[in-house]
Parts: sequence; C-alpha cells; structure tokens
Amino acid sequence: QVQLVESGGGSVQAGGSLRLSCAVPGLTFGSYAMAWCRQAPGKERELVATISGGGSTYFADSVKGRFTISRDNAKNILYLQMHSLKPEDTAVYYCYADRFFSRVRDGHGDYWGQGTQVTVSS
Repeated sequence: QVQLVESGGGSVQAGGSLRLSCAVPGLTFGSYAMAWCRQAPGKERELVATISGGGSTYFADSVKGRFTISRDNAKNILYLQMHSLKPEDTAVYYCYADRFFSRVRDGHGDYWGQGTQVTVSS
C-alpha cells in the first residue's frame, strides 16, 4: 500500500508563510492528479488546491492568490506554498493522489498522506 508522506507543517504568525511537501513513493507520479485538502477541528474537510499531471491547477476561493500548488515529477514531490497565512487557515493538511483529475476535484483519492498540522496564530 502506497503511503504519501507530508512534511513542512508547523506554527506561524498571521501573515507568515509555510511550504508543505508531499513525497509520493512507489507511483508513476506524472500519471496522477494530486491535491491538498485540509480539515479544521469541528469542520468538514475542505479542498484547497489540485494539480493535474500536466500542471493544470485549481484553487479554492479561500486560498486563491495566497497559495500555490506545484509538483516536481522528477522527484515525485508535491508542494503547497502558503503565503499571507490567516488564523482560519489553521487545520490538518492532507495530500492525496488519484489517476483521475475529476476525482481529486471531488475530494476522492486512491492514496492519502497522514496529514500535517498547520497552526496560524493572530
């Protein structure tokens, strides 16, 4: 079973930046659509951003203009660069993968990471 591995979470003050990484071992990385979602305590899981194998991206309105999603197909790594962080960005962030872009857009994936905590203080 393939396990994605997130890293880069932590605590930061409002207005700060973080970069999350997601290592994707054991998959033909370029063939998979990838995504980041997040879940805050007591709230539903929220799609943050997606990227196709070819590099097409989608961002939730709540992060548009502040977050960037990218991928390094040579290293099998997915990134989420987060700028101008707000307290409402506090959540556990998960990366996930699926062969079909439509599925990751709908929040579904065959492979998931364990999550990394991002905490933004005001």
